[in-house]
Amino acid sequence: MKPRIFYTKPSITEKEVEYATDAATNGWGERCYEYITQFEKKFREFTGSHYAIATSSCTGALHMGLAALGVGHDDEVILADTNWIASAAPITYLGAKPVFVDVLPDTWCVDPARIEAAITPKTKAIIAVHLYGNLCEMDRLLEIGAMHGIPVVEDSAEAIGSYWKGHHAGTLGAFGAFSFHGTKTLTTGEGGMFITQDRALYEKVLTLSNHGRAVGQTKQFWPDIVGFKYKMSNIQAAIGCGQMDRIVELVGRKREIFSYYQEQLSGMYGVSMNPENEGTTNGYWMPTAVFAHETGVTRERLLEKFKAENIDGRVFFHPLSSLPMFQPQPENKNSYDIPGRAINLPSYHDLSKADQDRVVDAVKSIYTK
Repeated sequence: MKPRIFYTKPSITEKEVEYATDAATNGWGERCYEYITQFEKKFREFTGSHYAIATSSCTGALHMGLAALGVGHDDEVILADTNWIASAAPITYLGAKPVFVDVLPDTWCVDPARIEAAITPKTKAIIAVHLYGNLCEMDRLLEIGAMHGIPVVEDSAEAIGSYWKGHHAGTLGAFGAFSFHGTKTLTTGEGGMFITQDRALYEKVLTLSNHGRAVGQTKQFWPDIVGFKYKMSNIQAAIGCGQMDRIVELVGRKREIFSYYQEQLSGMYGVSMNPENEGTTNGYWMPTAVFAHETGVTRERLLEKFKAENIDGRVFFHPLSSLPMFQPQPENKNSYDIPGRAINLPSYHDLSKADQDRVVDAVKSIYTK
């Protein structure tokens, strides 16, 4: 059997191992937050954010950020139907309702016109999820948010290295949230980051992140409110520091991998991939191919072929409203149509061109146009 091609895996070097070993050996007592502080600083500098809080997950960052914005029982939060559950789950944690709207056919990100049409007096926030590294139409979303007095939140879990008109993803809205899951371009195993330019919001989330102990509170073990526990460990942050030292290399490699796929597949009729529209830079977390109906390429055929070739197949996100815990919304036509003719392509750091060629050959073998 041919060697297995994974769809993703992390790139860990001696640098990350050295930092993690130091954290495990010496990062206790007075040094217990040392790498966390360093990681937050490196992340602020890379993204251009004013404030950053390392968290145990992107989900936790979203949960605390939405809570700090005042999202609560019976409120509504609008987001794209094409997403992973982690974008919607924190809304439900707060007793609010996720409102799913359709996506654009080219970026697969939320359609601003659908968001505007879905706004009601109960709308408390809009979540812009930068899917697979692709960027939402931030100018339009921020305009809509300002017009209605509704904050726009950036779920940038998949968008490290993506820029909207020179601004890093996550720095334009009320806050941004990032994921460092083992599948991501930058990883700490599990983990996330909350960033914002708003000091007041930062201090609210900082209080929430520390069991409700307010910034500046001098009483020991005195929480002022009921908060959360979404803190990243010092050892995880040490790995993150090593990854941040390599972040330009890690994002650059993602772009190289995408470029080669694009080059090899661009001559095929009816194949579209992650866009990089004017004024944007795409971090290309997950190279994705969407096939026109007339090509005859379907998700099931792709998965079957990939399995036969010992290649991991990663499906395009199902519409959230198609999941059993939500009400179906088949009127979100793009969200329901695209997943059946799309696939994420393997893109880990050490992927060779020979293995990329195997992936491309597998795709071309079932292409009928």
